[in-house]
Amino acid sequence: MEERNNCALAGICGGCAYCGKSYEEQLREKEKLVKGLLDGAVRGEYEFEGIAKSPLVFGYRNKMEYSFGDERKNGPLTLGLHKKRSFYDVVNADCCQLVHEDFNVILRETRAYFDELGATYKDKKTHRGFLRYLLIRRAVNTGELLVDLVTTSQPLIPVMAHNLINDDVLYDPEALARGELRASDAVNVYETEQVLREWTNILLKCKEEGKIEGELRGILHTVNDSLADAVRNDGTRILYGQDMIQETLLGLRFCITPFSFFQTNSKGAEVLYEKAREYVSGSLTENSTVYDLYSGTGTIAQMLAPCAKKVIGVEIVPEAVEAARENAARNGLENCRFLVGDVLKVLDEIEEKPDVIVLDPPRDGIHPKALPKILAYGVKTIVYISCKPESLARDLVPIQAAGYRVVKAAAIDQFPWTKNVETAALLCRE
Repeated sequence: MEERNNCALAGICGGCAYCGKSYEEQLREKEKLVKGLLDGAVRGEYEFEGIAKSPLVFGYRNKMEYSFGDERKNGPLTLGLHKKRSFYDVVNADCCQLVHEDFNVILRETRAYFDELGATYKDKKTHRGFLRYLLIRRAVNTGELLVDLVTTSQPLIPVMAHNLINDDVLYDPEALARGELRASDAVNVYETEQVLREWTNILLKCKEEGKIEGELRGILHTVNDSLADAVRNDGTRILYGQDMIQETLLGLRFCITPFSFFQTNSKGAEVLYEKAREYVSGSLTENSTVYDLYSGTGTIAQMLAPCAKKVIGVEIVPEAVEAARENAARNGLENCRFLVGDVLKVLDEIEEKPDVIVLDPPRDGIHPKALPKILAYGVKTIVYISCKPESLARDLVPIQAAGYRVVKAAAIDQFPWTKNVETAALLCRE
């Protein structure tokens, strides 16, 4: 029987693009897309290895960022995903098939609680309101769960219960007398703290009653007053447990915080990294130095470390580099070094020269000024991993002009039911 996504939100939310097609059909379309782009960019003969399936077709996502809002102007509170082609409207997404059922349970319980409470959500026009996002991570291989409620620092609900300011735990009359705290502020602090405690207890009760299958490791509260419609961290505190979970990939252990970059599909990432390791293995020796450029949290670097003398990762996001260093230490990998900064600039500061280079750039590909520096090393082997095949096809033109030949390439389906697809290419210097 063919696998199909029969989601009730098909065509409504902006997520899945292949709900009406079987999984085999979408694989054929993605394979055709990647091969067509490569055929148009590659000089000469090369081996195209087709497309690798995702080990999980449903419930594969290990992270979701849900938005609070409403489905129509002045409608009831919703929590989920944006409507297709809509910046404002948000639809409840508690039936999504791309995530484990734990996500849907947590979403439903959270929305029901805050809806009954009458809590406000941040309006994109006035920028007023309290609730912003619900961020959930669930490690597929370990089952560990992390939940983060993202709000503004504004009042939770219109303040009416002024008698609460006499609470001697959360209310400081001396601060009020000095003009450092208004009576309404004290009420808001009290209400927010009380509500967060109640919300935390609801989730813990769900776990106790068996509604949540995974191991609930942490419940967090993040304040984000940014005007941008994106999850940003202006301060995170722990309401319960800890602020990270652990996931395993190919025998290595990785700690993931709410804002860590980590492959969305853990099982699919193992397929991708196995392919990258396969492509690199023929060129590695115990004396090899590997550059892992655009290294993120250093997953690829750590996969290759046991086969090389040294691996140097470069990543522009400081939090990702810190996570990479910590994970490498946990995995006992002393031959990994991670540097913070733009690849374009950091390459000038590294004394060791590479023997092999692995590239895993952002969706837009490699900066045109950085590419000549990378190619100037003249390494024998380059492995290019891309989450946007159009960017890979574009970058292959100058790479081949510098004397490299595309030996083989493969597509890896990391995102079933969406149009996104990963590609790995092996290039050797002639």
